[in-house]
Amino acid sequence: MKKLISTIIILSLSTLAITAQTYRMENKHLARIIQVTDGRLHTQTILNKQAQTELTPTSCDEFSLRFSIPGETENTDYILSAKDFIVTSVSPYANPERPESKGYQFQLRGKENDFSLIVYYELASNDAFCRKSLRFTSNQDILLKRMNVEAIAFEDAYQNYTLKKITARGSAQWKPGLGQPVYTTKTGTFWGIEFPAANNEVSNGQINCGYLWGQIISKNTPYTSYNSIIGVSDDVHAIDNAFYTYINKIRKRPLRLQIQYNSWFDYSRKVSKEKFIRSVEKINDELVTKRGCQPLNAYIIDDGWQDTSKEADWSDKVWTINSKFQPDFTDCFHSVQKAHSQLGLWLSPGCLFGGHPMMPRMQEYGFETLSYGMSMTGKKYMLKLEERVLELARMGISYFKFDGLFGHLNLRDFDIADNPFPSSNDERLNDSHFDEQKGYYLSAGTERLIQIFDKLNTVNPDIFIAITNGAYLSPWWLQYIDIVWLINAGDAAKGDNRTGELVYRDQIYHQIWKEENTKFPMSAIFNHEPKKTQTNETPETFRDYLYMNFSRGTGFIELYIKTDSLSPTDWDILSDGLKWARKAFPTFNNVVMHGGSPQRNEVYGYTAWTEKQGYISLHNPSEKSQSYHLKLDKALGVPETKKRFKVDSPITNIQERSLSRHYHYGDTISVTLSPKEIIILDFIR
Repeated sequence: MKKLISTIIILSLSTLAITAQTYRMENKHLARIIQVTDGRLHTQTILNKQAQTELTPTSCDEFSLRFSIPGETENTDYILSAKDFIVTSVSPYANPERPESKGYQFQLRGKENDFSLIVYYELASNDAFCRKSLRFTSNQDILLKRMNVEAIAFEDAYQNYTLKKITARGSAQWKPGLGQPVYTTKTGTFWGIEFPAANNEVSNGQINCGYLWGQIISKNTPYTSYNSIIGVSDDVHAIDNAFYTYINKIRKRPLRLQIQYNSWFDYSRKVSKEKFIRSVEKINDELVTKRGCQPLNAYIIDDGWQDTSKEADWSDKVWTINSKFQPDFTDCFHSVQKAHSQLGLWLSPGCLFGGHPMMPRMQEYGFETLSYGMSMTGKKYMLKLEERVLELARMGISYFKFDGLFGHLNLRDFDIADNPFPSSNDERLNDSHFDEQKGYYLSAGTERLIQIFDKLNTVNPDIFIAITNGAYLSPWWLQYIDIVWLINAGDAAKGDNRTGELVYRDQIYHQIWKEENTKFPMSAIFNHEPKKTQTNETPETFRDYLYMNFSRGTGFIELYIKTDSLSPTDWDILSDGLKWARKAFPTFNNVVMHGGSPQRNEVYGYTAWTEKQGYISLHNPSEKSQSYHLKLDKALGVPETKKRFKVDSPITNIQERSLSRHYHYGDTISVTLSPKEIIILDFIR
């Protein structure tokens, strides 16, 4: 082993002197102290300087790699960790992609194997999180099955999300648990991998942040992992806030309020150029010209524009345009431009829904088809898909709804090797025995999709991308796209009335965030509402539904309306609601759900705050009056201040409800809600 010579290295982000065997990355938020002991690399300590806590590992593998050797008859899995390597050199490191991020790189070679490894640690001077990655090289071909970039144990390590249902079939049972962070609960840190399909897990106190890969690494060809992340919170009881702050920082684009029209509930697949243009003109006239709303961000042609006729030929160009529209959407572009807006499209990467009639021909063309849809790892098809969506973006399409990635609400396809069943979505694939093979496909498919998303961003940095059916709720998708579908929920909210519709959707929110403990910003959710397709309700009923819907705090408001069915009063209410959403939008980044279970008819609602404003929504879905108490404190997201908040409401008479006109931090709001009542309270400092 090359002897490590004691020296002093000073990084710009730290003024502390360090020896050659102890290496310290540090800024005002955190420090990671790394040691080399007898040639072995390991983390000695992590300091959360915000919360004044110290993390000392109970054990430390530092990283682990699981692989097999192609062609070996016994198909043995090998596992390597830091103990199997010797540190041969250490040097300062500055990431060329993030020049402000500095740290160390450790060169390692295998003790009894022919592998080499570089471990990179980096920290920027103002970030409350640090990164780590691995660059791995083998002198023979290997099948890399899983890479844990972090493998370390702490007494307070905690896995927030524990479900793992990677199902091929099963109504509303798509809970793969990919891309969820893990926490240390007493020391206030969050951990994960900056890759949507990662598996971050805790077992017996051991944190493993990594991902399944399942691909061949060729001899002497380096492979660089995705980054691991460690972030810190100033309050061990508010790690979520710190995690979401980090997610906002790494998003491809900041959260934007995207208000748009979608043609689906208006015309379904019968949409045409003439119908679409008529709706654009009607909506712009009613909301913008007559009622003073800001122009919509986009108008969307949903399923129905693609050519799937008997004459359609997708052998060279996929997703061609049918005869109901011009080949370049000329008149549709002109129409939305007159409305000071932009044009968006629905498209299914998996050729599901309205793309499904092309499946037999896709197979004839030699594209990689599965039992129901297309493979997200098919080299030939995914290249054609990439070429087409980039072409559409260059034409001026500013929004894509990618609907049907790995499947849909009740069915998923998996492109796996040696599938023992006749179908790629056979119900027997639900068995966890196949989880690893399914995980390989999800990882590879995710990688291919994010390559397309990155290229779309290059064409148009302001593009808006939604992924819907067949997606999964990983916050790390937001490095590439803007909005993710509310999984395990139907397009149309079930229910006999507006209360039933709200309870249906809000119970899924409760299940995802309260029961399952999913970590994903509610502000980046696509929930298929609001919907207004008929006029058989009172203005008060529509108004209450609309404001309760907007109070969920999503930055994505897609109008599912029948434009010719709305009355002048309906347009008035919709206009007022959209103006309220724009006013409340600065708070949406911080929205949380409060209260009980909608399904059990308990009072619940949503709330979001900034330093200057906030709102609270309340809904009593039951048939009886219920009292509810809510304390305005940090747990609710209310900023600590001695200044009072002035209270108003867009739909509720404050005085009739015996509510105060002013509240301070720490006050408790007490209110009795009538059966099925909705209350919205606005707070201005």
